[in-house]
Amino acid sequence: MEATIAEIQIDRYPAYKDSGVEWLGQIPEHWGIKRIKHLFEEINERSDLGNEELLSVSQYTGVTRKIDKLEEGDLLTNASTLEGYKKVSVGDLVSNIMLAWNGSLGFSSFDGITSPAYSIYRVKTEDEKRYFHYLFRTELYKSEFKRNSSGVIESRLRLYTDSFFRIESILPLPEEQIAIANFLDRKTALIDQAIGIKEKQIELLKERRQILIHKAVTRGLDQNVKMKDSGVEWIGEVPEGWEVKKVKFLFTLKGGGTPSKERRDFWDGDIPWVSPKDMKFDFITTTEDFVTMKGLLNSSSNYIQPNTLLMVVRSGILQRTIPVAISSVGLTINQDMKAFTSLGLITTKYFFYFIKGNDTFLINDWVKEGATVESVEAELLKNGLITLPSMQEQEEIVGHIENLSDKIATAISLKEKEIEKLKEYKATLINSAVTGKIKV
Repeated sequence: MEATIAEIQIDRYPAYKDSGVEWLGQIPEHWGIKRIKHLFEEINERSDLGNEELLSVSQYTGVTRKIDKLEEGDLLTNASTLEGYKKVSVGDLVSNIMLAWNGSLGFSSFDGITSPAYSIYRVKTEDEKRYFHYLFRTELYKSEFKRNSSGVIESRLRLYTDSFFRIESILPLPEEQIAIANFLDRKTALIDQAIGIKEKQIELLKERRQILIHKAVTRGLDQNVKMKDSGVEWIGEVPEGWEVKKVKFLFTLKGGGTPSKERRDFWDGDIPWVSPKDMKFDFITTTEDFVTMKGLLNSSSNYIQPNTLLMVVRSGILQRTIPVAISSVGLTINQDMKAFTSLGLITTKYFFYFIKGNDTFLINDWVKEGATVESVEAELLKNGLITLPSMQEQEEIVGHIENLSDKIATAISLKEKEIEKLKEYKATLINSAVTGKIKV
């Protein structure tokens, strides 16, 4: 696939000229420049009932139907009514004025409605919409959108219509616009296909890692060992010398809390305060928020020693995973977390990998059915069953898992770098084609 992508004949136009616009630089001699106001008109048609298809726009997917991106349990909208939402027709340019600077705009393939905060534009000439789709999402134009946006901080920037219309657009001949769009449609499809293959390979590597972990913590490392029934349906047989014990006989559990936000003397201290948003890594060394000792003592939280397993019991379970990590430093946790301190029969790392390799099964055992907010139920968790080899075998299993995980992590990292290079190449190719750096 990469070889096919690379087989692109790079030609240049016979002559170039100064565009007269500093940030655009040189363009092919026969191309033109026009302000966007001469190419587009703003559309402000409103829905009477709000019962049309609800649309959204993002920098990654362009304009999509909101219903197609809903996760299980999510609401289509928090608005009480969609009456007065802006109408969108097929071919209209939809711009999220607050995020246009990062590429959150695109041409719609659907009729529907979208947020009143968005701007809707329609091509009023015979120019090719697909060309502008590629042009306006380049880094070159995103930078110009940002420069023309109003606001003090990045999260409040807005690209209003007057500012958008003042920006100059590169304008090839209509037949060249079509040729460029056709060229980019073909080439970006090939690149996206290559990226998709590598993303699938990464998913397979992750699945392989989970299978290896699951096998190690339920079957052990000795393929010739005699087995016995574990008494747990999803675990099946375990090595004869292993035990199966409840969590409450292996750990003490501590909960967490949040110091009052109104007390500044409770915050900005030197004690890391872990909440679900911090659970991005296997080992927690720092957090977004820190509390003082006074804040810790005046909340329902506990001080957690290093080498303690941390688990998200709320606010993370809807993704059908149980986020876990190990504390590398002394810290405290919020109310959506639990901390597990070993009573001496099990190592923290072994328990960590037991959860990592079996979380899809453990969710079924530990999450209360029918709960309004899906969360790990305390009693189900305490009575959850864990396979328990000897301490020596636990250490051997952890070493085996980490050795294999390192190799798989290296393979994943290589694939991710390849994906990043493909994305960079795609962006460069688009920019070069729509600005005339290459002739297609």
